[in-house]
Order: sequence, then structure tokens, then C-alpha cells
Amino acid sequence: MTTTALQAAQAPLRRPRPSATWRRRLGPFIGTPVNAVITAVCLALLLWALSAAYRWGVTNAITEGGPQACKGRAGGACWPFLATKLRFMVFGYFPYDQHWRPLAALLVFFSACGVTMMPRFWSRRLVGLWAGAVAVIGVLLYGGVLGLPRVETTKWGGLPLSFMLAFVGLSLGFPLGLLLALARMSKMPAIRVLSIVFIEVIRGVPLISILFMATVMLPLFMPEGVTIDKLLRAQVAIIIFAAAYIAETVRGGLQAIPRGQFEAAGALGLHYWQSMRLIVLPQALKIVIPPLVNTFIGFFQDTTLVIIVGLLDFLDTVRSALRDPDWQGIAVIEGYVFAAAVYFVFSYGMGAYSRFLERRRRMGYD
Repeated sequence: MTTTALQAAQAPLRRPRPSATWRRRLGPFIGTPVNAVITAVCLALLLWALSAAYRWGVTNAITEGGPQACKGRAGGACWPFLATKLRFMVFGYFPYDQHWRPLAALLVFFSACGVTMMPRFWSRRLVGLWAGAVAVIGVLLYGGVLGLPRVETTKWGGLPLSFMLAFVGLSLGFPLGLLLALARMSKMPAIRVLSIVFIEVIRGVPLISILFMATVMLPLFMPEGVTIDKLLRAQVAIIIFAAAYIAETVRGGLQAIPRGQFEAAGALGLHYWQSMRLIVLPQALKIVIPPLVNTFIGFFQDTTLVIIVGLLDFLDTVRSALRDPDWQGIAVIEGYVFAAAVYFVFSYGMGAYSRFLERRRRMGYD
């Protein structure tokens, strides 16, 4: 080792000056005068928005009283409105003295979802778990057994209805979408053409038009005296609409699988359904986790369109509460703020869980 190298090895390591460290960390924000100006403007707007929200929701807000107390507020929120209308916004027109039933149904639903989200419980037993959960939820909401009074579906509403429409629609739409995606890639022309026509027709019209047809047109084709429940009609429309979009998402994942995977499955002697179930679909579904979750979030929020068939989901019960003559013109945005917070919490939760699944896929646990 030369003298110069020995001296360099023995020399103490120089720590970067604090000013240089902070300059390196803040470089992307203040690297140029333009970046510095944009950062300053964004921070100023953020501080202004946060201070305005704090004044509206805390400083100038009314926390006690009724409509009369909120009339004289100085640009603040009227939180007594939420306290008064909370149960109606969450449960809708469900009988007031029976609100414990939809609450219990929500608890059962969230408990089943929590168990399903844990990888250690991923097995065929989940089918039995959900079968039991659906049966319990149906008994709680509809009643008619175990001494529970019957509650017609026309009185279902609020948050339980939104979750039911979204969950059942996506749960039944997902396997149908898988079959449509496989049919669209089939080598049999008749099956491929039928799936293409179905998918393109459904995707070519908005959900509100399908709900309208299910409400107005479908009864015209039914025999005289035969009626179909409005909730069932809306549910079938959501299932069909979700299946078409899920099919295209899954088809994108199938096309991303290398052709060699199909050939390897054939070389192992697996027939079509075995190769799809054991080799191709598991890889394809891992690829399309982000767009699938994006579709799920969109359909959870699109349940608000069921107002066209006379059903009141969560957002519609919030709107109905805002139209109460006692509070009309007094509580204007408090209900929408509450609805936005609820939708954000559940949508963010689904997004966070999808990121967990992506990390798990990258680490090779599945």
C-alpha cells in the first residue's frame, strides 16, 4: 500500500455539514427558483385551506342545540345536525326501534371481511364462513323468523344497502367476469363472438341506463301479475355491469401471461381448466390487482345510482336528511362532509389492502 493510500485510509471520515445535508434533502423542492416558488405557493394554499377548515369545523362550529342555535352561527359547522340525523343517514327508513338489526348485520359483515383479509385464513373454509354470514345478515335484515318482524326491502337503505349492493354485485360479478374473459379469448368463434357482444354492449352504456331498463322495461316482459322486487332488479343490473368491466380487466392480465406458460401446462398433461385454475389465472389475477381494486372502489361509489329504482343508499339518505324542513338551508354541507369521510375511509381501506396484496405478491408468499 502506498503512502498516499495509507494516509487516506487512516484519515478520519469527514461528516457532511448539516447545511449540505439539508440542501440535499430539500433539493427537489428548492433546486431552482421556479420549484421554490411553486413549493411556497402550494404550502401557502395548504395552510390557508387547513386554517379555513379548522375555523369552520372547530372555532366557529356549533356543537349543541337545534336548528335555531345553528341559524346564528358565524360561518361554522352545525354539528347538531349530524347528531340528530346520524341514525337516519346510516340506516335509512328501516324501523327506528329495529336499528340494532342492520347494525348487527354490519358487524357480521365487517367481521367476515376482517377474517377474509388475513392470509392465514385463506382456505376453502371461507366459503362456509361467508355462507353463514350471508344467511345471518339476511335473517337480520329481512326478518320473518326467530320472532323478528319482517321488514320489506323497500325500507332498506343507508350504509347497509350500499355495502350489500356493492358486495353481492362484485362477488357474483367476479366469477361471471372471469368466464367472460376466458370466453373472449376462446378459440371457438361462437363463444368468442357472444362474449364480445355482451361485454361491448354493457360497457357501451352507463349504469344508470341499465338500472332504468331493469326498473321500467323488465316488468313489461314479465307475465301479468308477476313482479320482481326492486332490490333484486337493481342487484342483477349491478352484477351484469360489474361482470363486463371485470372481464376486460382480467383479459388484460391473461394477455400479459407469456405463451410459454400455456405451453408448459399442456406439456404437463393438464387440460384447459386445470391449466387455467392452477397456472394461468393465479398469475393473471396477481397482475391485475390494482385495476381490480380500482373497479371495486368505483362500483362501491356507484351504488348511489340506485335512486333511479327508488332505493335509498347511503348518499341518498344523506340527501334526504338535508331536505328536512327543520334543517333545510341551515345544514348545507355537513351531511356531504360526513358522507365524503365515510366513502374516503372505506375506499382508502380497499386501496391500502390492495397495496398489501401487491407487496405480498412481490415477496413471493403466494
